[in-house]
Amino acid sequence: MSDDDTENNSDTDVDTESPMPPADTGSTGDFLEDTFGITKAGSTVETEIRAGVTTFLTMAYILFVNPDMLSIGGIPFNDALFATAFAAFVGCVVMGLWANKPFALAPGMGLNAYFTFAVVLGMGIAWEVALAAVLVEGVIFLILSLPQVGWRTEMINSIPKDLKIATGAGIGMFLAIIGFREMGWIVDNGATLVDLGITESFTHQSGEVWALICLLAIAVMMARGMKGAMIYGILGTTIIGGWIVGASDPYNGVAAVDVGSMDNFDAGALFEVAGLPEESMFAAVGALGDLSGDNLGDFILVMIAFLFVDIFDTSGTLYSVGRQAGFVDENDELENSDEAFMADATATIAGALAGTSTTTTYIESGAGVEEGGRTGLTAVVVGVLMLSGLLFAGLFKAIPAFAAAPALVIVGAMMMKQAGDINWDDKEMAIPAFITMVMMPFTYSIADGIAWGLISYVIIKIGMGKMDKLNPVVNVLAVLMLMFYIGPGDQSTFDWILSAIF
Repeated sequence: MSDDDTENNSDTDVDTESPMPPADTGSTGDFLEDTFGITKAGSTVETEIRAGVTTFLTMAYILFVNPDMLSIGGIPFNDALFATAFAAFVGCVVMGLWANKPFALAPGMGLNAYFTFAVVLGMGIAWEVALAAVLVEGVIFLILSLPQVGWRTEMINSIPKDLKIATGAGIGMFLAIIGFREMGWIVDNGATLVDLGITESFTHQSGEVWALICLLAIAVMMARGMKGAMIYGILGTTIIGGWIVGASDPYNGVAAVDVGSMDNFDAGALFEVAGLPEESMFAAVGALGDLSGDNLGDFILVMIAFLFVDIFDTSGTLYSVGRQAGFVDENDELENSDEAFMADATATIAGALAGTSTTTTYIESGAGVEEGGRTGLTAVVVGVLMLSGLLFAGLFKAIPAFAAAPALVIVGAMMMKQAGDINWDDKEMAIPAFITMVMMPFTYSIADGIAWGLISYVIIKIGMGKMDKLNPVVNVLAVLMLMFYIGPGDQSTFDWILSAIF
């Protein structure tokens, strides 16, 4: 062996035995930096924490609204509160640590309304079975999101863009009508179906008045760019209108309910801690064993509706916020999209097991992005703050419906802005898109809106002799959805098939 070889080997031995420099390992010794790559993302720890707090303030209303809404469907309030905070925590932490994106998650508005008002109250399906549908939907979503499967991308790309947009806008309208109903501004009417709910009792002790004040106050604060406008509006209306004035609650137009006043106010009760769910924990798993031919058809329809909306709602939110943050590449694809989708699905599964409707990525994540959030640390901060909701169960239960309901109207308004992106000049698309949107509030069902929008789209294309323009996936979906509405006698095709099997 030559001297040169010996020298080279000696150098190699020295390099091998010496500690590897940080530049080679990527390790800085700083846990947050190594985990989230904050400096590389052009951010700082302080910025990420501030962004997380900002995002939390813009979406903390879900800790009030979701348990209130799910409790109407029969899930105990404390159970729903725990599930809401737990699902948000799991989703945010997984999103932050796995996908390393500043996207926050929580039980979705619209989906919780569909869960309560359309599925449980409208279809008469037990809330345990509805949770089972959410659980199965989450598992399927997770499987579809696996890169090895790739079906999620194919399904998303197969649905016309305008129908995806119409789905989001329709959910916004659905939220608005529910919100106005809980505010007492809309009531049923035998002659006109709906009517204005204001009566001669429209005074300072009327919940309708305070609901209007809350709605307008939130709108003004949002217009002025104030962070946390919704939570401030809800809390302010609760304290003044609910606790001090003792205004009546006009929810659904029924007899007024006294929500309390300062005369019997108990500050200590506000700090009630929400423990583990007593009824909803793992109720979804038990309900799966109770499915039979009598309710299996409805279960499948509901599960598909949850899956469809979850996929497209998450896709739209991740894409829009991702573009805002600069996470969309030259191919118009979101970075780490598979991890982000799987984080969403994981949170849905965790939430269903604990006792809440579908968990999804929140458009309010854009507020944190505007504050400079660029890494998963922002999402983790939101998740930790969401757990704080478990310490104030009493506070959330003391919030009257007329104070929380305006948040539904505000969120609905924000979701409607995307309707402007629909090509209304294309009648082949405009009419199915319109049907998708209006069927949701008019039938009180997201599923009916999605189904008939897609069915009408396929039928119009066939009528125009443009079957070659239809995607096979769309055709299959339209046929499956049509089978839920037509069939022999008074049964749907699915009911007929299932009754024959079972």
